[in-house]
Amino acid sequence: MNYDKILCERIKNVPPSGIRKFFDIVSEMKDVISLGVGEPDFTTPWRYSDAAIYSLRSGHTHYTSNRGMKELTRLISEYEARFGAVYHPDQEIMVTVGASEGIDLALRALLEPGDEVLVPDPSYVSYMPCITFAGGKCVPVPTRAENGFKLTGEMILPLITPRTKAIIFPYPNNPTGGIMGKEDMEELASVLRGTDIIVIADEIYAELTYSPVRHLSFAAIDGMRERTVTLNGFSKAFAMTGWRMGYACAPKEILDVMLRIHQYAIMCAPTAGQYAAVEALKSGLESDFADVKRMVVQYDRRRRVIVDGLRKAGLSTHEPLGAFYAFPCIKNTGMTAQEFCVKLIEEERVACVPGDAFGETGSGYVRCSYASSMDNIIEAVKRIARFTQRHGLK
Repeated sequence: MNYDKILCERIKNVPPSGIRKFFDIVSEMKDVISLGVGEPDFTTPWRYSDAAIYSLRSGHTHYTSNRGMKELTRLISEYEARFGAVYHPDQEIMVTVGASEGIDLALRALLEPGDEVLVPDPSYVSYMPCITFAGGKCVPVPTRAENGFKLTGEMILPLITPRTKAIIFPYPNNPTGGIMGKEDMEELASVLRGTDIIVIADEIYAELTYSPVRHLSFAAIDGMRERTVTLNGFSKAFAMTGWRMGYACAPKEILDVMLRIHQYAIMCAPTAGQYAAVEALKSGLESDFADVKRMVVQYDRRRRVIVDGLRKAGLSTHEPLGAFYAFPCIKNTGMTAQEFCVKLIEEERVACVPGDAFGETGSGYVRCSYASSMDNIIEAVKRIARFTQRHGLK
């Protein structure tokens, strides 16, 4: 059988994840310190897990509504209000299988073949493939370390065409750690007002910011709510990656179409996971999210150590103010990002991810996750300094 002939060309031609490649290398080596995994090293707080276990023992092993448990959508509505976003729990919120499903649903609900989506470059590896899977065209918007990898109206204006359907707004950003403040978002919004462009705001790192100013949802900016799909979830801030619990918030007209896809493709998010998510939000709202804040304090300490260590190793590193990634420039080593990462693993047993896995603008950078123990980070930056000293800097 000729599989090349029968398989979908659009899907088949999407390259494998650049992150996955380095995870596979690490899995086959011993004594590697991994700064590659974008996953908290914290275990899910026990009270969340206990709620899921109790739900199983109580016989709550059946489907929930397609939209998700009413208690959970109500709590999500309260939670999002903390970021300035106001959504009706029964009409404008749905529970998804991770924020990743929300990205896929939003794109499939919006795109016709050939529609264009603006995406900051560098950004999370899944955006471009998901746009392609939905029949759209990804239009990269190069960002710069000099302005903290922010997205501006000046950057997107020349790229808007009659086919521009949406823009991905992924802040705090993976892989750069860049954030967007209220003034930054208002400037971007000034270009979007008066257009029909939809904003897909991936705010999975909303809790993980280190500046004095708290994260503000893009939907909270004047005139943006009607055009914004807000995506978030429990993986990063709540240390619940394996639970695959996320959610989408959007105007009813958009969410109804997303829900239609979800009904046929998924049915509902895992029931036990929804009970865990209920406990995470309920206990969080009661305690001012003490569990989350404890983790953020630890991430902030690690952030300062890794950034300082990378700079002492001779690698220019902008100040990451969100998420849990540092994004050092390695151009002065004379190596490509791929060469740097391969040699660093082979010679020093430290794993990072090449920046070009996140887009062409990431060439010359590597992503270092500080969602690892402090001991690992201290040792890793020592090894990186030894590595750069051995190879010399230009």
